[in-house]
Formats: sequence, C-alpha cells, structure tokens
Amino acid sequence: MNRTRVAVALAGLIGTAASVCAQSPTAPTFSTDVAPILYANCTNCHRPGEIGPMPLVSFADARPWAKAIANRVTDGTMPPWHADPAHGQFLNDRRLSDKDRDTIVKWASAGAPEGNRADLPKPPLFADGWQMGEPDTIYAMQEDYAIPASGTIEYKNFEVPTNLTEDRWAQAIEIRPGNRSVVHHVIVYLIDPKPARVPQPFTPAPGMRRPADAPKTEHGAEANDRPMKHQPTGWLSGYAPGQSVRVYQPGTALRVPAGATLIIQEHYTAIGKETTDRTRIGVKWAKETPKVPVDVATLQNANFVLPAGASDTRVDAELTLKEDTTVWSILPHTHMRGKKWEVTATYPDGRSELILNVPKYDFNWQTDYIFKQPLNLPKGTKIRTSAWYDNSAANKANPDPKKDVYWGDQTWEEMQFTAITFSTDTAAAKTATGGQKQ
Repeated sequence: MNRTRVAVALAGLIGTAASVCAQSPTAPTFSTDVAPILYANCTNCHRPGEIGPMPLVSFADARPWAKAIANRVTDGTMPPWHADPAHGQFLNDRRLSDKDRDTIVKWASAGAPEGNRADLPKPPLFADGWQMGEPDTIYAMQEDYAIPASGTIEYKNFEVPTNLTEDRWAQAIEIRPGNRSVVHHVIVYLIDPKPARVPQPFTPAPGMRRPADAPKTEHGAEANDRPMKHQPTGWLSGYAPGQSVRVYQPGTALRVPAGATLIIQEHYTAIGKETTDRTRIGVKWAKETPKVPVDVATLQNANFVLPAGASDTRVDAELTLKEDTTVWSILPHTHMRGKKWEVTATYPDGRSELILNVPKYDFNWQTDYIFKQPLNLPKGTKIRTSAWYDNSAANKANPDPKKDVYWGDQTWEEMQFTAITFSTDTAAAKTATGGQKQ
C-alpha cells in the first residue's frame, strides 16, 4: 500500500516536472536567434574597419559584450535612432522590433549561450570598405593631406574632376574618410561648368544672417592652404558621425552634370598627433534617367547668440515654398550644444503639422531622416526648423559654458542648419522632355 502511494506520488511529480519543462521556453542562442538580428541590424557598422567600436560578427566577438549589448538595446541607444515615432515613419528607421530586443535580453540573461554552430547563418557579404556595396565610380582626394597635431584647422577644400562626358544620375553616394579620427564632417559640393539659372523653389525668411556685431569667427594661426577657389553650384552629399551613405529610392536620383568638378570640403580636428587623411566618395549610378530628379536645399539661421550658462535656447529658421514640392528627407545639424529639433509644416490653410521630432538630438549620431511616404507639400507651405541648445555646465559635451556662443564653423561654435532633399513637378517635367541629358 505504501509502495503504491509512493509510486503514484513520484509519477505525479515526474508528470508535473515534465509539464513545467515543456512549458519553459528554451533560452535563445547566438547561432540560432541572435546572430540573424545582429547581421540584419548591427554588423554594417560593427565589423572590422567600420565605425562600431567592436565587431559583432562572430560568437567570439559578441560574447564578451553580451550584457552591454542587452543594456544598449534596452535603453534604445543602439541601434542609434532619435526620431519620435509618433511623428512620421522613416525608411531608414534603425530601431529593433520588440521581439528582437526581447530575444537579445533573454540571451544575455541566460549567460549568452552559443548554441549549435551548424545553425549559424552565413554572415552578410559586404563590399570591402563600403557600406552601400561596391561603387560604380570612386572619386578620391588627390593627396594624403597632412593634419597637424594641434591648433585650429580651417575648412580645407579639395577639387576633384569627375571627367564625365555626359550627365549622370547618382542613385547612391557614400563618403569614406581615410582617417575618421580627424574628420569632423565632410560636404561634397558640385561645380557645374554650364550652370542653368534656375530660381530656387522656395523663399527663405529674412533676418537669418549672422549679425554684423557678432564676434569674428576664430581662425587658425596659419593661412588656409586649401581655400575654396571656386563657388559651388550644387550639393552632392555629406558625411557626419552616423551619416555617410545616401541611397535614393527607385525612380529618383541626383544629377551630376557633364564636366562637373567636386569640391570635397573637409572639417578636420587635431587629435594631438600628426596624421593624414585622404577621403573617398563612392557613387552608384542609376541605369536610366529618373522619373523624379531630386535636389538638396539648405536652410540655416546664423542670427543667434546662446548666452553663457543658458540651458534651453531656441533658434528657428523658416522658408516658404514657391511651388508644389515633395520632401523626401530632412537632415538636422547642430554642434555640441544642440539637444533637440522639431520641423513643422504650416499649410496655406493655416493648419500646422509636426513632420519631424528629434527630442534627444545626438551630435555623435546625425541622421538624414528619409520619409517612408514622401511629403507632398503645396505651394505656400512654410517649413520651420526649430533647434534647442544647452550652453550650461550640465551639458557634459559643452566646450565652454562660460562663453556666449555664435554661429561658426568650428565644433566649439554652433550652427542651426538643415539639409532638405526635395523634388518639384517642374524639374520632373523638364527631365521628361529632355531638358537634362542622361
């Protein structure tokens, strides 16, 4: 009798344990669950030679960083994305899904198991040295430019001929500094040898120039040995931390005119030792003339002062559209004191809409926010950009909270600058009728 009861009790316990085991999910493993997430979202930057501070391609790469990875994805700092999802949807949204985030956290909490190596997917193939894939054409500075160990370095301008015999259309552009440690940012301008006198399709608001009584911008001790010799006629692309590649949607592209010359404008920052840089620009060309030619407009307000110690100074810039316009992307830019951005469209009927909200702007991760559905804005719409700055000691990145700050090129100065990728029906019609060669 007693033996029977014991046997029944044991059977019950075994059954209960089996039921619990059946209901307990197996911990995620690197090979099966985590590697696909990293390959899809992280290894573009976290691989040898790229901007990520450590590679995350293999289990050996990722295992020592498991808890740090979990912490970063939990607090939303990785992958870096700063636009408020309540205002707009974006093609290049880097946020992880809740499911993927949960998988990484559970993996780290379970001790970051490797799993069966046979289940590991093949790592993604990257073109050596290029995030966008192998370019069709590579343009490079024609020298290894020497960067001094110290001092203020004026913007350096390097002209590079394209040698194009006909107009071409850039589908994707990537800027690759030769030495990221000294490159603050790069802007690549175009010089069209036969520029057409086309009026801009917008009117900037008055009063946005740097005030005449503002202190003169600080310059380096030496005369600039690479000044801008020729004025640009257009914009090709830009590089800043976190933003090096621009891929245009199918059917759209940016014109690079026949015979064009590139101006590679470099903002270098000394790092305490002498070094060199040779920046390259990779271009993938569209296979045919696009239905929609795009262009880049810049909106900026240099008429401001950020008082010493002020933690919440707002600076606005505004333009008015002179014709119906499609906005494809918006890239806001400030320096070390920028903390927040908003972009608002006010329509001709008086209705206003917040089209981009960046509540925690990060100078170290600047993004060209590409709208999933391009914004069709009617003639008369006003686009207002608003930036907030923290010039107080509470801002740990602040170079000097005891100084009033004005517009200037250098990192310790400030900017209120926005690049807007746009198109108009007028430009599309001109291209469709042969107004521009391929």
